[in-house]
Amino acid sequence: MQGVDAEMDIDVVRGAILIVLMLSFLGLWAWAWSRKRKPAFDEASMLPLEEDGGTIPNSQEENEPC
Repeated sequence: MQGVDAEMDIDVVRGAILIVLMLSFLGLWAWAWSRKRKPAFDEASMLPLEEDGGTIPNSQEENEPC
C-alpha cells in the first residue's frame, strides 16, 4: 500500500508544479502584452536600426533622388 501513497504524492507534486508553471507563463504573457509596456518594447524594437550616435536614420531622406 505504501507504493500507491508514494505515487499519489508524486502526482500531487507534479500537478502543483504544472499549475505554478502555467500561472507563471500566463503572468509573463499578460505582462508582455500589457499596454503600459508598449512604449518600452517599441523603443527596444528600434535598437537594431540605431547608428553609432544613437540616432535612427530616416529611410525616406536616404531614398530621395538628389
